[in-house]
Amino acid sequence: MTHILDNPVWAALTGPHTHLAEVNGEAARYQPDVAPFTTLAADHHARAWDDLAALVGPGTVVAVAGTNSNPPAGWDVVERITGVQMVATALRVATDPEAVRLRPSDVPEMLDLVARTEPGPFRQRTIELGTYLGIRIGGKLVAMAGERLHPPGWTEISAVCTDPAYRRLGLGSRLVRAVAAGIRERGETPFLHAAADNTRAIRLYRSLGFSLRRHTMFNAYRTPDLAPVLADSAAGS
Repeated sequence: MTHILDNPVWAALTGPHTHLAEVNGEAARYQPDVAPFTTLAADHHARAWDDLAALVGPGTVVAVAGTNSNPPAGWDVVERITGVQMVATALRVATDPEAVRLRPSDVPEMLDLVARTEPGPFRQRTIELGTYLGIRIGGKLVAMAGERLHPPGWTEISAVCTDPAYRRLGLGSRLVRAVAAGIRERGETPFLHAAADNTRAIRLYRSLGFSLRRHTMFNAYRTPDLAPVLADSAAGS
């Protein structure tokens, strides 16, 4: 038996995030302007890689999550990053009076903050994945955090970032607790991912009450130059 967090992308795309999904057979991805993640069904067959190649197109670099299988010949490895998955086991959640709900009109500022701090992938429509909170000082967005993957019963906290000029003020910790408060209010459990070499972030998350669940691999591959034809059964929204 596998745990739902062993493949949270598939669980989200076939669950709460179905409206943001594109699915072909045993492969799925987020709509490209929402998030870069693709995945394969938990008990997929070898043909699932053909399903994915047809879904994204030839010669395309894709981030594949939640599978331990390797692609067949013709796929190129672009990058492999070791990561950690952590779950909230002793997190003290708390709303924050200075944390404001970020809206689509705030996306340009959010993209600018992400470009300067590099917390991970964030695209034009990433805000549609869930609630994003920010802290403004002097009207300027200086810190934010929000919700990303949403497998049933769980919500990932992501895009935790602070303007370099405002670090060491505890803004990130406050926002993590505030986002987690909304998740807990829905009866769900917060979790998150981090690169294994990001020891500073991992220390912070441990201090907040997150525990290591497992190590993960973030894999990026390039699809073959001649991709299979998209199946008639492919669905998207």
